[in-house]
Amino acid sequence: MSDYTAPESRWRVPYDEGFKIAKAATTPPRDSHDKQWNKARLAKMVARIDQLQQILYAHDHRSLLLIFQAMDAAGKDSTIRAVLSGVNPAGCQVSSFKQPSMNELDHDFLWRTGLALPERGRIGVFNRSYYEEVLTVRVHPEYLRGQRLPKQPDDIEKLWQQRYESIRDHEKHLARNGTVILKFWLNVSKDEQRDRFLARLDEPEKNWKFNGGDVGEREHWRAYMAAYEDALKATSRPYAPWYAIPADSKSYMRLTVAEIVVQALEAMNLRYPVLDAAEQQRFAEMRRSLVENEAPKLGLKERRLRAARPRPAG
Repeated sequence: MSDYTAPESRWRVPYDEGFKIAKAATTPPRDSHDKQWNKARLAKMVARIDQLQQILYAHDHRSLLLIFQAMDAAGKDSTIRAVLSGVNPAGCQVSSFKQPSMNELDHDFLWRTGLALPERGRIGVFNRSYYEEVLTVRVHPEYLRGQRLPKQPDDIEKLWQQRYESIRDHEKHLARNGTVILKFWLNVSKDEQRDRFLARLDEPEKNWKFNGGDVGEREHWRAYMAAYEDALKATSRPYAPWYAIPADSKSYMRLTVAEIVVQALEAMNLRYPVLDAAEQQRFAEMRRSLVENEAPKLGLKERRLRAARPRPAG
């Protein structure tokens, strides 16, 4: 695909479709650090992401797309906020995809996310994405009626396979054209989700986060897990890997995501643009002009010395 290689991680979903959701951890490994260490380390990663994003913007040859999928209350919003808190807003865009509008339903399932793809030099974030079409819609196939598909296979399983194929082709096309794709499934346990729902009910400042429909979806937990397992196995590829991140510890989850983002940016071999000889000569002439025209009180000899003085690095 390119000279870029996706970050290694103990949480990266295998490319050989050998992923089993029952074996996917929801809690940090035993050798992980405590919350305070995670927070301190995260601050360093956030600062590094800010530095690298500035070079990404100046380099202007690649973009970075971060896709987040998870069950409700897994921490998508807070993770996006924590990891990208230090990034210049001009270089980052976040798009959330919920129930599609009538206009969106009049197009194919990839159309609405295609409109939000990051341009070269920027980081784009999808809070949910086209993967909803093989997750939520798979658990609730009745939603297909609203999509007015021209033809639906007699065996609905063929439809999901067709969508996996479309997604793989779409992501491969993006990767070929300079978009680095990282996909994060925040793997929260059912028990932890229950505790977070209770916190939203018990703490007034969190009431606004609560949606009664989310509780009802817990009845479909097994169906969702089966849908996630199939989707991750079918679409984790070198050009668009999935990372199944343990989400029961928010501090560990946020740090892990940030570290993978840093690794990805560093692997892009980004650099600030280098001026050619003609541009450097033109800049030197403009500098001399500025020094001579805007420092009239200086003597001629001093003006010439300042004009010829090497420009400090950086």
